[in-house]
Amino acid sequence: MYVIVMALVSFLLTVLLGRFLIPILRALKAGQSIREVGPSWHQTKSGTPTMGGLMFMLPVLLCVVIGGWSAMRQGELGHLMVLGFSLVFGLIGFIDDFVKVKLKRNLGLTSLQKFLLQLAVALAYLALLRWNGDLTNELYIPFFDVSLTVNWVVYLIFAIFVIVGCVNAVNLTDGIDGLASGVTLPVMVFFAVVAYLWKGQTAAMFPAALVGGIAGFLCYNFHPAKVFMGDTGSLFLGGAVCGMAFALDMPLILILVGLVYIVEALSVMMQVTYFKLTHGKRIFRMTPIHHHFEMGGWTEVKIFGVFVGVTVVMCLLAGLGILDRF
Repeated sequence: MYVIVMALVSFLLTVLLGRFLIPILRALKAGQSIREVGPSWHQTKSGTPTMGGLMFMLPVLLCVVIGGWSAMRQGELGHLMVLGFSLVFGLIGFIDDFVKVKLKRNLGLTSLQKFLLQLAVALAYLALLRWNGDLTNELYIPFFDVSLTVNWVVYLIFAIFVIVGCVNAVNLTDGIDGLASGVTLPVMVFFAVVAYLWKGQTAAMFPAALVGGIAGFLCYNFHPAKVFMGDTGSLFLGGAVCGMAFALDMPLILILVGLVYIVEALSVMMQVTYFKLTHGKRIFRMTPIHHHFEMGGWTEVKIFGVFVGVTVVMCLLAGLGILDRF
């Protein structure tokens, strides 16, 4: 019941904050510049306020810190680690957005700068989880209820690859109104339920608060979007998704709950590789793959509904796959 209340409080705070934050972002001229390589009709969205991820990040921070104060006093810090991990990724996104808006550089930070920052954050987070006893070098296999022991060096390389890949895959999903937030909502519901059943109320605080925050943000981000989350929000969400998977010591579950993110990232990789190998030919009309469907005539609302629906099904399937772990 406590985590449900936390989700509701986070929802209300996000909705309330949005009433004040959006006008402030407009006044600061924090408008999104639409990339020229995107669908031509997206140019009408140019100037829509970005960095809206702050709208759910701040309420989640308040809810987790205040709601988990007694747990912190008793030495329970796991929920703070996931929160801090997500916030640092959100900070990287904020810097990226600031460069885009203030310096009018549409691509923001360079790829190398982002990679190095993300690599450092991933290493620090894995070290903290190991120190806190939440991370093992055993890979839990859903549906089979077995774990494979992996060499620590191999595991860390794998973990870093998963974290950096997941965060950027979520970022790629944020391409049309409400998509990244809509897809991440059922993923966070999944993690909140699993955390509550397996580790208790404190572990479920962060994903529960984020469920409420995302739902509140969708009130402004659903088509037609009044605000975009920007890299501030999408990198925060990416950190939350992979952060929860590793905090619960089940990173392979991302293959199921994060299927949409994976397909989005793979579509870009396939397109770029095929384009180079064939000297200009394409597999998809445009990538990430949500643009492929958009160019094929799907509305943003239809893409939102289908992608979120697929994620809900995959989250339910993932739940069945880990039942024996409880």
